[in-house]
Amino acid sequence: MFKKFKDYQLRLAFVLCGFVLIYIVIVVRLFLLQIYQQNFFKELALNQYQISMKINMPRGVIYDRTGQCPLAFNCSAQSAFILPHQFTETKKIEHFLKHNYPAVYKKLKNHPEKYFFWVDRVLSDFQIKKIKSYNLKDIIFIDEPRRVYPSAAAAHLIGFSDIDGRGISGIEIEFEQWLAGKQAHLTVQRDARSNNFYFEKNIDKIGAKGNPLVLTIDGKLQTLAFEALKDAVEHYQAISGSVLVMDPETGQVLTMANYPTFNPNQKGITDLSITKNFIVTECFELGSVMKVFLAMSGFAEKVVTSDEIFDCEGKIAYVNGFKVENWKSLGVMPFSDCIKFSSNVVCAKVSTRLGSKLYDHLTKIGFGVKTGIELPGERNGFVNPPSRWSRSSPLVMSFGYEITASLLQLGRAFCVFSNGGYLVQPTIVLEPKKNGQYPKKTKIYDDEIIQEMRSVLKGIGDLHHIKGCLIMGKTGTARCAQGHGYSQSEHLYTFAGIVEKGDYKRVIVTFINRPQKVHLWASEVAAPLFQRVAERMILLDAQDKKQIMI
Repeated sequence: MFKKFKDYQLRLAFVLCGFVLIYIVIVVRLFLLQIYQQNFFKELALNQYQISMKINMPRGVIYDRTGQCPLAFNCSAQSAFILPHQFTETKKIEHFLKHNYPAVYKKLKNHPEKYFFWVDRVLSDFQIKKIKSYNLKDIIFIDEPRRVYPSAAAAHLIGFSDIDGRGISGIEIEFEQWLAGKQAHLTVQRDARSNNFYFEKNIDKIGAKGNPLVLTIDGKLQTLAFEALKDAVEHYQAISGSVLVMDPETGQVLTMANYPTFNPNQKGITDLSITKNFIVTECFELGSVMKVFLAMSGFAEKVVTSDEIFDCEGKIAYVNGFKVENWKSLGVMPFSDCIKFSSNVVCAKVSTRLGSKLYDHLTKIGFGVKTGIELPGERNGFVNPPSRWSRSSPLVMSFGYEITASLLQLGRAFCVFSNGGYLVQPTIVLEPKKNGQYPKKTKIYDDEIIQEMRSVLKGIGDLHHIKGCLIMGKTGTARCAQGHGYSQSEHLYTFAGIVEKGDYKRVIVTFINRPQKVHLWASEVAAPLFQRVAERMILLDAQDKKQIMI
């Protein structure tokens, strides 16, 4: 009897231990599910009945200097998407995707677990009409902002943004943080009974528009200069061309045009080389236009005066044992005329007096360093340092070789002749100001030197007369580098000039790259383009009453 009772107690103990063990397992499992793995299962549940979408908010509008002419703005566009787990006409939608959007069809088949796919973004009216003509219930449309660029005239300057509203080139990428809107998050929920998704149930829009940006660019002048440039490039069958207009007192860039251009409204631009702003991203050996800086260096170092008489020695001469050619046979004349008629021989002679001081003055005026303008891809350029000079280096540097410069660096340097000897900081942004103020300028040459240079440049400018205005400038015709030498048939043509009337001052640089027509000079190619741009600019500014009266 006692033995049976003992067995009963033992069995009871085993049963109790079993219940306790099961209880412990249940408690541990509940702890894991409800506390330790709470976030995991919560996210899993959410993924089963809702989809989160990111919707782009409008980027900031980019204006010209008037604040009235938009260079980039936004409009509403429709995008199409599908929810595969909610298809009502599976075969019909798959047939449509297979024949019209094969990439989307492939993704749909490779990822059957996904709840959402874009069909196409930022649709044109034609695309919307085409999709709707199939009468597909399973394609859903939603509004999102589309970036619009009203003119190709400023395409290289403004750049473009991608379909997700991210800046890719130009101003758009340089000011990405300022222009970009904060994305909104849209939550689409599924009804537990019908298994359908509804936008109206819970829409969470958290976002903000981008900030506006006002540039120094004059929208009207940009278009006028671009049209003149286009005509010149096409007329001379050139590879490309550029026009730069600056205010020499402030360093503000009023026009920055390149041709050929591209369409920034086109979707899917992948070749970014066509979007380069050559005025800041490319540097060239510019030839004789650089002779004015040799002259200024000579005046500053007092190794030459504008009225000193030189023998240009015909068409060919030898300087320090090296052969130097003039573009034509030139005789005896004052130094100012040597610059006016572009004598390589005389410039080479003066360079021997300057020595390494030539390098010092070229770098002093901003060559070989970035200007710091608010644009992407700016290059330093190159001024061959004395430590790397050959015996001929100072000679060829005197007329623009062994020096590469951007057109912006050239324009900035020419501002010195118009503003009293100040090196300005080029800028493209009017508002907001950097650090609450406009860029400063630095005095680098005395008034006496600037006045002597202006007298030299006036003599050249007399060849390019515009009624009622003072014109100063210099041409440059340069051979293109080719292998270890220079091409005999491919040339670069430049004109850098100044237009003044009273307090009204503008610096204009025109550039034509490798015309197919041969046997030309910059005076026949770049100078006429300068004159056309200047004449249109003066008429435009007179109409707008910008400090000038005709």
